[in-house]
Amino acid sequence: MLYNTDNDTTGLAEHPGMRMLFGLSLLFMSCHVQSDWLKQQQDIMGTRVSVELWHTDPHLRESCSNRIFAEMRRIDELMSPYKSNSEISYINNNAAVSAIKISEEMASLINRSLEFSSLSDGAFDITYASIGYRYHYREHQLPDDQFIDSRLDAINYLHINLENGQIRFNNANVRIDLGGIAKGYAVDRAIDIVIDCGINEAMISAGGDSRILGNKRGKPWVIGIQHPRKTDELAMVLPLSDTAISTSGDYQRFFIHNGQRIHHIINPRTGRSADQTWSATVTGTNALTTDALSTTVFVLGAEKGLALIETLEDIDAIIIDKEGKVHYSSGFSEPETGG
Repeated sequence: MLYNTDNDTTGLAEHPGMRMLFGLSLLFMSCHVQSDWLKQQQDIMGTRVSVELWHTDPHLRESCSNRIFAEMRRIDELMSPYKSNSEISYINNNAAVSAIKISEEMASLINRSLEFSSLSDGAFDITYASIGYRYHYREHQLPDDQFIDSRLDAINYLHINLENGQIRFNNANVRIDLGGIAKGYAVDRAIDIVIDCGINEAMISAGGDSRILGNKRGKPWVIGIQHPRKTDELAMVLPLSDTAISTSGDYQRFFIHNGQRIHHIINPRTGRSADQTWSATVTGTNALTTDALSTTVFVLGAEKGLALIETLEDIDAIIIDKEGKVHYSSGFSEPETGG
């Protein structure tokens, strides 16, 4: 989870390309209201969506915010696997039977997902849902080992045949879920709307995915990253401008079963919750990319995840591993210690 804080940013450099010190375990402080800022929240896409806009015209701010929430709801109707009439549900119900025509928007997003799968050698894989759909976190239910073992071969992005606007699954048990990329896509679409409205300063958030347009009246936004094991503390704060940031963690949708944390980020290789990482935060130029990469890095773990990040331009990451140790990509510097 990401938070907008009201901490003083004096002396802190801005990202991208920054070298800076991060404060650890800082308490969350809610931001104060400013006269020309509009801040609204709604629950959409299974998470809290937050819109913050600056403009001197209150009517323009309000209409722009309404457009953003409407777009978020449209994307949810299209891509939610929990809605029986969504396009993703139509795909899951029919694509294993025959090739079906899908919308250009859906095809584009699935194609981007396949690119991240190829980039990460399958660490990011939307077919995780072939087993993942049997996890029910509110009910504390998980599939048994027999089911996981019997369906594990269905998790493979190479089973997806996407060509000429048609999709076909080459395995009868394949299901897909865009949960690792759809919220980032929705945040980017919201920023497109903000720009179309003629607004130059804004922040849009959907759960762990945020994107900042411009800055905050001449200062960077200060974004807090939730401490993965202390619900009332932040692990760190980052001053950011004109960037996207996504955090994937094992502390949002989870339950404890036989002493193990069962959470929603599934390792495609095992069909079970990834267990090398507590939290992975990625910064970049757009939220679709940071959303997908934060999931990817979480699954890969610190060593392999950072190795991947270092090959990518304008992308940085901070990873908290399963021992609670913080790892930084080369665009960040570790806090100094000593008196």
